[in-house]
Amino acid sequence: MSVLTASEQSPAAVDLGPAAALSCRECGERFPLGPVFACASCFGPLEVAYDLPSGDPEGLRRAIEAGPKNIWRYAPLLPVPADVADKPNINPGFTPLVRADRLAAELGITGELYVKDDSGNPTHSFKDRVVAQAVEAARAFGFTTLSCSSTGNLAGAVGAAAARAGLRSCTFIPHDLEQGKVVMAAIYGGDVVAIEGTYDDVNRFCSELIGDPLGEGWGFVNVNLRPYYAEGSKTLAFEICEQLGWRLPDQLVIPVASGSQLTKIDKGLRELIALGLVEDRPYRIFGAQAEGCAPVSRAFKEGHEVVRPVRPDTIAKSLAIGNPADGPYVLDIARRTGGAVEDVTDEEIVAAIHLLARTEGIFTETAGGVTLGVARKLIGAGALDPSLTTVVVNTGDGLKTLDAVAKTAGPTATIRPHLDSFREAGLA
Repeated sequence: MSVLTASEQSPAAVDLGPAAALSCRECGERFPLGPVFACASCFGPLEVAYDLPSGDPEGLRRAIEAGPKNIWRYAPLLPVPADVADKPNINPGFTPLVRADRLAAELGITGELYVKDDSGNPTHSFKDRVVAQAVEAARAFGFTTLSCSSTGNLAGAVGAAAARAGLRSCTFIPHDLEQGKVVMAAIYGGDVVAIEGTYDDVNRFCSELIGDPLGEGWGFVNVNLRPYYAEGSKTLAFEICEQLGWRLPDQLVIPVASGSQLTKIDKGLRELIALGLVEDRPYRIFGAQAEGCAPVSRAFKEGHEVVRPVRPDTIAKSLAIGNPADGPYVLDIARRTGGAVEDVTDEEIVAAIHLLARTEGIFTETAGGVTLGVARKLIGAGALDPSLTTVVVNTGDGLKTLDAVAKTAGPTATIRPHLDSFREAGLA
């Protein structure tokens, strides 16, 4: 099956619902919808521009609330065809927004604290949202193979979504990922290729493959399909506001790997405001990184506009992107909204994983430990207001990163099968 290039595409040639064009985030130049990700004029990143519904926010709100209990309830606000819910897809989303009162008490928060828990998605991470979105773009552009560079969660999501959609998958990962994530990526029957090096090395390889005849017919969800893929993260913003009763949270703490999730959550919030679905009022966005891979946090603290790449060294492998593509935009959003970007040590990550599990019964992977650890640090520093409504984003399931807590979580005691032994252990 041939794949049309961007120059051969026109907005009428594909059905991606309200998506009207691709727009450069730097210079604003617009391009026809197609499998491209960089501006031909300035090489800036492209994102989807829309003809969104307007004039009837109450009607739109009712239509959303009557939709399916997944991300396709927001189809009128996404680059997908109107009948997307009828197609074979993994249908992620509408995950719990957990009111975290016990955690709030531990942290000294007097306002409302929520955990947006995305560990309940089909492959147990938020990546299902973006991949489900990318599958629809891959169909529209005639791709037959779904691919990605991944720190783990994305490879699993691509494998599952491709299997469900009847597409081939071939994903690329660093060679030293957590075993659980490798198994989850491979179980769906697609090809999983481990590359000696960091995620940034893997990403560079994929960029070369896209330009080679070997990559013909391949849709790389986070490269040539990136403008569409990234829009899936907006659904986190949509759900949070809907679950809060169609209101904006005051503060959000969001993990930063490439930075795309944070930037698209901000985009989603701004779209809800523009559509009249939520009241326009200030909100603050905070980014969270691990100390062992904190190029955006460092740039924020030093007042820089440019993010200098680093070589990752952290247990939070899903956030271990040393050269984050959206890093400069994360800086812009944190500064524009009055937020910040902070980082925590591996020890603080593990402590935060334990804290969330102990107080709210949510077992998060290391990325969630980063996010909660940063929230805790920001409260202690007075940067995050404990009296406001705060949402902490948990992006994945702790069963994927068992090694991180294996030394600190185990049997309380080992006893003989007798009551006397139980008494002697002091547990009666």
